[in-house]
Amino acid sequence: MPAELHLPDLPEVPISLGSTRVPGPPPPPMPWPLRLREALAAYLPLLLMGALALASWWLVRNTPGAAPAASIQAVRDEPDYTMRRFVVQRFGADGLLKVQLEGLELRHYADGAGGGAERIEIDQVELRAWTDDGRLTTASARRGVASVDARVVTLAGGAQLHGSDEAGQAVEVRSEFLEARLDEGIVRTDQPVQVVHGTQQLSAAGLVYERDRGRLRFDGPVRARLAGVRR
Repeated sequence: MPAELHLPDLPEVPISLGSTRVPGPPPPPMPWPLRLREALAAYLPLLLMGALALASWWLVRNTPGAAPAASIQAVRDEPDYTMRRFVVQRFGADGLLKVQLEGLELRHYADGAGGGAERIEIDQVELRAWTDDGRLTTASARRGVASVDARVVTLAGGAQLHGSDEAGQAVEVRSEFLEARLDEGIVRTDQPVQVVHGTQQLSAAGLVYERDRGRLRFDGPVRARLAGVRR
């Protein structure tokens, strides 16, 4: 006799393999101020870096360089003090007056001004210098330049020097330029010069006078007039 097995009815379980979504209408477009703000927020770091690089380039291009050497020299070559109607004197170890400088105006330049050593410039200079044996030498010119110790003096513009030799005979030297090394007893010029020594008159293209050696050397063509005889 065949056996029969009866199972209870099972509840129906719905099985879903996916749902199909019906697309709705597209969202409304974003207002342009909002879109612009979002774009700026996204690109702001890049924009800032570009602006910083541009500013750095502009600063490098427009930063002034070092001043030209000529401008620096012009600034430095200004006197640090001036005097008018002055007298400068230098005394020897024995207390006697050796050199006296006078003039209309004095300008003092510090060491290194204009690339040179410390010096004084004098307008309408008058010079007096005494030798060890007491002889006086005077000189004048429209302009003079002297070391601060007045050991070296250059005269320019109608320079004239008056003195005497060891025998007491007058000596006069005239030129547009004279350099006097007072302690060394040397007077020189490389410009046309006239010399009157007693009854002798000489002219030359330049000269060097050495007091201690008693030597007077003329350069270039020399013209002399001796006791009324012209050669």
